[in-house]
Amino acid sequence: MASKTNPEVPANPFILVDGSSYLFRAFYAPPHLTNSAGEPTGAIYGVVNMLRSLIKKYQPSHMAVVFDAKGKTFRNDMYAEYKANRPPMPDDLRSQIAPLHAIVKALGLPLLCIDNVEADDVIGTLARQAGEQGRFTLISTGDKDMAQLVNEHVMLINTMTDTLLDSDGVVAKYGVKPEQIIDYLALMGDSSDNIPGLPKVGEKTALAMLQGMHSIDAMYERPEAVVELGFRGAKSMPEKLLEYKDQLMLSRELATIKLDVELDGIEPEELVISEPDREQLIELYKQCEFRRWLDEVLQEGPVTTQAKQQQTTEPAKKVDADYQVITDKKAFITWLEKLQQAKCFAFDTETTSLNYMEAELVGVSFAVRAGEAAYVPVAHDYPGAPEQLDRGWVLTQLKPLLESASIGKVGQNLKYDSHILRRYDIRLSGIANDTMLASYVFNSVGSRHDMDTLSLQYLGHRPISFEDIAGKGAKQLTFNQIGLEEAAPYAAEDADVTWRLHEKLWGEVSQDAKLLKVLTDIELPLVPILVDMEQHGVQIDAQLLAKQSNEIALELARLEEQAYTIAGEEFNLGSPKQLQAILFEKLELPIIKKTPKGAPSTAEDVLQELALDYPLPDVIMRHRGLSKLKSTYTDKLPKMVNPRTGRIHTSYHQAVTATGRLSSSDPNLQNIPIRTEAGRRVRKAFTAPAGYRIMAIDYSQIELRIMAHLSQDKNLVEAFSKGRDIHKATAAEVFGVDLESVTSEQRRRAKAVNFGLIYGMSAFGLARQLDIPRHEAQQYMEKYFERFPGVQDYMERTRQQAKRDGYVETLFGRRLQLPEIRAQNGARRKAAERAAINAPMQGTAADIIKYAMIKVADYLRANVPQEEAWMIMQVHDELVFEIKEDQVEPLQQKLVELMEGAVKLDVPLIAEAGVGLNWDEAH
Repeated sequence: MASKTNPEVPANPFILVDGSSYLFRAFYAPPHLTNSAGEPTGAIYGVVNMLRSLIKKYQPSHMAVVFDAKGKTFRNDMYAEYKANRPPMPDDLRSQIAPLHAIVKALGLPLLCIDNVEADDVIGTLARQAGEQGRFTLISTGDKDMAQLVNEHVMLINTMTDTLLDSDGVVAKYGVKPEQIIDYLALMGDSSDNIPGLPKVGEKTALAMLQGMHSIDAMYERPEAVVELGFRGAKSMPEKLLEYKDQLMLSRELATIKLDVELDGIEPEELVISEPDREQLIELYKQCEFRRWLDEVLQEGPVTTQAKQQQTTEPAKKVDADYQVITDKKAFITWLEKLQQAKCFAFDTETTSLNYMEAELVGVSFAVRAGEAAYVPVAHDYPGAPEQLDRGWVLTQLKPLLESASIGKVGQNLKYDSHILRRYDIRLSGIANDTMLASYVFNSVGSRHDMDTLSLQYLGHRPISFEDIAGKGAKQLTFNQIGLEEAAPYAAEDADVTWRLHEKLWGEVSQDAKLLKVLTDIELPLVPILVDMEQHGVQIDAQLLAKQSNEIALELARLEEQAYTIAGEEFNLGSPKQLQAILFEKLELPIIKKTPKGAPSTAEDVLQELALDYPLPDVIMRHRGLSKLKSTYTDKLPKMVNPRTGRIHTSYHQAVTATGRLSSSDPNLQNIPIRTEAGRRVRKAFTAPAGYRIMAIDYSQIELRIMAHLSQDKNLVEAFSKGRDIHKATAAEVFGVDLESVTSEQRRRAKAVNFGLIYGMSAFGLARQLDIPRHEAQQYMEKYFERFPGVQDYMERTRQQAKRDGYVETLFGRRLQLPEIRAQNGARRKAAERAAINAPMQGTAADIIKYAMIKVADYLRANVPQEEAWMIMQVHDELVFEIKEDQVEPLQQKLVELMEGAVKLDVPLIAEAGVGLNWDEAH
């Protein structure tokens, strides 16, 4: 059958899966997944993934997944202390059992739970029955007890490590034959199962006894022969065997897998894999948010047995749809009239590129109701492409409609479509809904917010993917190169699915008036403002950046030489392995943290801590920071200048961060460091054109002001209301001194306390930051809460509310989900509790600056000629403008007023403005 080195599994094995063993292993192994409702799903994912890989690899026709039943077993009757040491099952694991069982059944796999016995006993009985019928059994388990079942008809597979164990493998792994495993386990005992064994007999002694005597029975027949084996303690072993005979025999009985379980007539030939229940799988995968598997079921259904593999799989269930391709004017005018009469319609563009500054329009699609959509191609130019309507003519006809504020437009990421229309002098108006933003507002952490993901999650429908029609990799076609017979259904379906998502998500968001207001008053009005900012772009000084790159390169070389001198040898500063060897082996620095594989960590937080006491980590940190600055900004920014505009054009993302803050990419403007001289110098390269100035206006201490408003702490509100320096005011309270007597060091410590608390920092974290003893940091925090009791009340109230609801809210009703707030794992739960404190403040700050952007943009559009002032960047709590020199003075105070009056808090919002020839001067 199997060779000694490489066991082979016969075709179509009977597979028995130890479900309980894998459930526990999957629960404790990463990733620790949760769905958007905060329900744990990691163990379910691990077990189902293992089942799928088993089926795919071995293509069985017969199989069973066996779980332990609830309650006690016959072993507990035999020995009351059996498994008594085991802690109760964690709630996060218990809650995953029912959905896992449901998925196993929906996959068409027989599932067994037999009362009064363990899964091992059921597996052993079925394996024996199969062997008697001459059928080969493959047992999937990670449990060493199962090795006793291995014989010519039975093999084990550990699916997590993909290793097979036949009889030779058992000997190689454990040092004893399968038939000796029971005695091996009995002699050693098992602390996890509370099997007593023979006192002070471990693995080495048990092996020596069994390799010399073969069995426990032989030892009792000739106890004197045990002495001759010569292992440590052999002389006293006959006496010990006699003294603990009852205990050893009990242990052997407890370790023996039962092979004659009454299975109510269930036999191996009945355990046939059946067709999956597609509808049930779709529902369960949606509930657990296993999107890749959901996609697979919707696309073709998972393949199971050999016979099924040869069948033609059922295609994805398509929505009932009427999709039209419009290539003549008469049909187009008919659709145009339909759109003009609609209160609202879905709209989508197809283009040549994802880069909004380069993309050209290839076609447009519309939908007015579910299942009714049209695609209008205007620029498919592949050889043999059919005649299409003229792009200019089509856009001329559409311009009044697309610019009308009274007819609503629904889209998926309409910011991109707006950019495309701007290229053809059309300003999209009347944005009624954006499904990407609606999904984000409904649950910012629930999923990705792209159309394909949302369609799977909310409609249970897998749309045609771009790769389906365009191919992959270097040979991927652009949309204009794709034949209409494939392009049209794809494009029309995009509009149709967008409409369906609009109906679904609008219904979800509308159930909460505050959420709806976040969508309609903040996110949707922001879309055209971001389009304006991105279109205008930012001027940079490429020569200055090139000069900075050269200077950074010299500094990097100097830091490398300094590192070599400290280390006493040259090494690659960018290699974690070499750095580990230098820091922890050669220099013997303390190991603060280890990687998942057990190696000393060289992560940033570790180096930061080591840098406080040792020179080399400090040099490495400075080298890393400069190297990143060079590669990300000083080298890269000049290459990002658009040749048509001579400026860089970032992309702002509304649906990425969990808290509502905008992020940006290509380039990422949010991550330019401001605390280092080198980072500030990069900002010098963001310049104003001739005749203009850069104005930067940022909110002062906005999150602390939000904390004062939310907590309603009397002392904190009073300090802000009277315009005091909040850090001095805090220092005066915490250190018990007059405001005028506060030293700069006391203010620094109070500042750390202020900001530490809103980020949920512990006394330990504060102590590390201030480099003071932990008890001293604890005293600061206790004194702070004593003087600002409203803050502590707010924090406790927020934690409790977060645990109750699973989310927190901003001042304006944006919901910030916290899926880990009820996690069994303490570290993950504590992190979620810290987030619960900070998220309302960070999220409220995000909402405030978005409100400010809308107010400022409305004012500029109504009162200032466009060429005289532009809002060009939003970074953290700051808005950056490019303003004509003669408009700087009249606009400065007005823009500050607009930002300070963006919303009404119980403490003043303060915005501070600066002006300069570049961003650094203005900040």
